Amino acid sequence: MADHNILGEKGEELARKFLIDNSYEILHSNWRYRKNEIDLITIKNNLLVVVEVKTRSNDYFENPKEAVTRKKQKFIINASEAYINEFDLNLEVRFDVIAVTIINDITKIEHVKDAFQPSLL
Repeated sequence: MADHNILGEKGEELARKFLIDNSYEILHSNWRYRKNEIDLITIKNNLLVVVEVKTRSNDYFENPKEAVTRKKQKFIINASEAYINEFDLNLEVRFDVIAVTIINDITKIEHVKDAFQPSLL
């Protein structure tokens, strides 16, 4: 497995633990719809929270949350709609980004709630 895949998996595991520690219930990890994937699908306070995790080993070029482009946001929204339809959910949805930066065994986690809105795309 490539180093970036290992880093990504580690970041997702850290994000999962962070969310559980903050009272989120994990419904699915790496849920796929066609070519689109949602990193984490959670629920908290009767709100469906769709989470994109971005992990980096440095912070020189861009903050991990800035890597969630408009195109990626559209993919996440489309996959979320498919998820809601497949599981027949009637919940409000929020889109979050968790940025995980791991530098020299020091981990920083930033949770950006309501990072983007479907109506703004």
